[in-house]
Amino acid sequence: MTTRAYRKDYPRPQFVREHWLNLNGLWDFRFDDDNVGEEEGWPKSLAGTHAITVPFTYETKASGIGIEEFHPHVWYGKKVHIPKEASGKRAILHFQAVDYSAKVWINGNLAGNHQGGYAAFSFDITPYLVFGADNQITVKAEDSNDCTIPRGKQRWTKDSFECFYVQTTGIWQTVWMEFVEQQRLDTVKITPDIDRSTVRFDYRLSGIDATLDLRLEAIVTLKGKPVKRVSLLADRPNLSVEVDLVHEANGPWKKCLWSPQHPNLFDVEFVLYAGDRVVDRVFSYFGMRKVSIENGQILLNNAPIYQRLILDQGYWTDSHLTPPSEEAIIADIDLMLEMGYNGVRKHMKIEDARFLYWCDVKGLLVWSEMAATFEFNERAVEAFTKQWLEIVDQQYNHPSIITWVPFNESWGIPSILRDVLQQKFTEGIYHLTKAVDPFRPVITNDGWEHTVSDILTLHDYVETGSGFLRRYRGNKDAIVNKDMTCNHWKYAFAEGYEYRGQPIIISEFGGIAFESDKGWGYGRQVATEEDFMKRFEGLVQAIKSVDYICGYCYTQLTDVQQEINGLLTEDRKPKIPLSTIKEINMA
Repeated sequence: MTTRAYRKDYPRPQFVREHWLNLNGLWDFRFDDDNVGEEEGWPKSLAGTHAITVPFTYETKASGIGIEEFHPHVWYGKKVHIPKEASGKRAILHFQAVDYSAKVWINGNLAGNHQGGYAAFSFDITPYLVFGADNQITVKAEDSNDCTIPRGKQRWTKDSFECFYVQTTGIWQTVWMEFVEQQRLDTVKITPDIDRSTVRFDYRLSGIDATLDLRLEAIVTLKGKPVKRVSLLADRPNLSVEVDLVHEANGPWKKCLWSPQHPNLFDVEFVLYAGDRVVDRVFSYFGMRKVSIENGQILLNNAPIYQRLILDQGYWTDSHLTPPSEEAIIADIDLMLEMGYNGVRKHMKIEDARFLYWCDVKGLLVWSEMAATFEFNERAVEAFTKQWLEIVDQQYNHPSIITWVPFNESWGIPSILRDVLQQKFTEGIYHLTKAVDPFRPVITNDGWEHTVSDILTLHDYVETGSGFLRRYRGNKDAIVNKDMTCNHWKYAFAEGYEYRGQPIIISEFGGIAFESDKGWGYGRQVATEEDFMKRFEGLVQAIKSVDYICGYCYTQLTDVQQEINGLLTEDRKPKIPLSTIKEINMA
């Protein structure tokens, strides 16, 4: 079942307009290793040396190029016909993700630029267009081996450590356009409150003039049945309204909550009127759910939930970070659910918005994790902070996201154990995240050496269940008080920080690989399926038996390039019967 907002392949499924223009497909492409393109006039006329299939990067087979060597400057060009009927409207050009920086020209005119490889961005290109004619779109993407930029698992040298992978350069998610009125909705921030049975809409609008007769209406439905309709005067660019959802059409209120077992979603239609004329119409949805923490437990809708997560890095053989299709996204989520996992930790990657949509629809919990930098200085702080806040803002409305993870394993903050500057940086990100979203837990820093954090997460690749129990059973006080380490060598907290009763989750473990000379896993590789299952079951049962642990995250869903510790191969073939994995997870 989908939402009313759903349009196949629509790149922004929580903010949907009827008409859009998909610009994926063949573009002209050119490398610019000497960075001469701007001087030589490529923005006006790009003589491509390759054809590339967007949104796949040149490093991938799916792009049609498949060159893995690093190139710091790449160019894209495409002629797009702009219909004459669109004249009088604003033309918005959208990029769902370009790594790392992008400069965009329309018919040789600079339309804008953006930095950050994981956030979506848009430009109003109306002033530069000729309506009723072909128009030239030119994009210059620049990447680097700079470790002060959020790069995640992308390698920065060809000899990068074994858990880093071929870099992603340039356009790697959908490019698209839409034509809108001068007066329009820009965003709607949707905040549910299940305790008060309300939902709050915070609107941002463009082109608003108090002298205009503008009215904004929100129409809420559930499974096709009307719930509420609210209207307000649109006389300023920022508006808020709180909607009471208690209504006879709802039936019993508690049956309408969003959860993994019952991922109920409310449809909402936002309509902006000028007098009696519709000037904008946007379709969206939301889930009524609450995440909270009490007495060392994580609660979903005021009831404890045991999280059975799987770590997923979101790589594919022929397309790397870019999902090959929407069907591939759905298939991955279905595989996770089929194995008995109720959630996913998206590791070092901000995933395609369509992935989050299908997690919303299917009821898969998500930990959203930022791509790390690998050095610490003022440039890294500035880049990380700006880009993380963009991402939190863009992903805020997804009910499936129940945890924010800005930092992992001290990456980018290597001296956090004692370095006050790095500690304060993580505190700042924690509180900035809470300023944007006070309703979800924030983990700082996942795995070990936490500062302020709503959840205490530990990474441990001990090989056997008995080994796990020797370390953790009966040793909670020793671990949280830093009398002993986790994962052999790391403390749970940075110096100067103390345990304050947070829930404890083992957020990385396992990583079991079958014997191979072509890759690696954690610990000794196993020879047979029986050996694998003995080790896997022993670890899962051991974690579940420790009473102070309230969830786990297994490493990992699929193999990734040289890392072969997935439950599935990189092309999604199961190594172990999925039903067997599910039986152990659900026991």
